[in-house]
Amino acid sequence: MKSVILLSLIIVIIGALNWLLVGFLNFNLVTWLTQGFSWIENIVYILVGLAGLILILFYPKIAKELL
Repeated sequence: MKSVILLSLIIVIIGALNWLLVGFLNFNLVTWLTQGFSWIENIVYILVGLAGLILILFYPKIAKELL
């Protein structure tokens, strides 16, 4: 379970950095990396969303381990 949480955290951080680039530089890293293949972009965004949901669902467990 720790590996799923860690992978989710990494994916969410990458997603957050992408939004930072979009906000500051108007540069979408996902679009650039996928060369405009919209179905691959959709998969990446779905993975980021699922990773976020996993972190939300397991937040009590994560917070308990940190304290």
